[in-house]
Amino acid sequence: MKSPLLSLPGAVPGEGVDEGVAAHYGDLFREQRALADGAGFVDLSHRGVVTVTGEDRLAWLHLLLTQHVSELPVGEATEALILSAHGHIEHALYLVDDGTTVWAHVEPGTQEALIAYLESMKFFYRVEVADRTADFAVVHLPAGSIAEAPEGAVVRETAYGRDLFLPRADLEAYAGKAGPAAGLLAYEALRVEHHRPRVGFETDHRTIPHELGWIGTAVHLQKGCYRGQETVARVQNLGKPPRRLVFLHLDGSDVHLPPHGTEIRMADEGEDGRRVGVVTTSVRHFELGPVALALVKRNVPADARLVAGETAAAQEVIVEP
Repeated sequence: MKSPLLSLPGAVPGEGVDEGVAAHYGDLFREQRALADGAGFVDLSHRGVVTVTGEDRLAWLHLLLTQHVSELPVGEATEALILSAHGHIEHALYLVDDGTTVWAHVEPGTQEALIAYLESMKFFYRVEVADRTADFAVVHLPAGSIAEAPEGAVVRETAYGRDLFLPRADLEAYAGKAGPAAGLLAYEALRVEHHRPRVGFETDHRTIPHELGWIGTAVHLQKGCYRGQETVARVQNLGKPPRRLVFLHLDGSDVHLPPHGTEIRMADEGEDGRRVGVVTTSVRHFELGPVALALVKRNVPADARLVAGETAAAQEVIVEP
């Protein structure tokens, strides 16, 4: 959905799945600094919004999600995954329950597929699933923000800030009070800094939760009874994942960032070195310079020097080899 906040001064639309909101408003680093200081807001109104109501909502979701949600306290934020039968990541849901309704925001354009799966699993449970994307918009307030949420708004509070579910009709009025606006590129830079994976960026058709460090934050190991649980348990108990998420410090002398999907090679093996991974998200950070998240083969040494395309890269471990 195209955000009305694209009419704000300096707004430059995002690209790809993020084209519905502003990538920036004219000053990427200023916007990053504002968010890091707890000021401003980010328009995430292009994200899908899904609700689940009914007295069985938490017990039912507990059977489908990787997270333990059967006793989720009112107002407590959590995140969860939906996996394929083979344990590959299909959806990530960012959840909160307000006492009568579970609210979740998901990647742009994925809500229809998610709802179709949820509807197919309702059986005799007393639940109702709804796509509320047309009615509600997600707005992010950074950690440390003193901005007030509008009365009645559903709030999902995490260590990284607060996600507000606002009536879409109120988005422009709220933006006028919550400024300054920061674009999605600033939000993404802080996401990369905090090593937070994103479905469709850090994932492909075969990604499993262990590769991205989602065990513990989005996957609860003391519960079963969800699709793909066998793969999670097998990798946890008997082995290690084939790939691992790493944080890359990129050579700052290069003008261009290596885009998503750029091949990573071992620097010591020269131009014909073997492919050992791919860049998943690259950003320019206001303090760290050019950095990226990447997926590399598990057996790549943690101290190996890498090359992303033509750009030298030094890695920091996120997921242990």
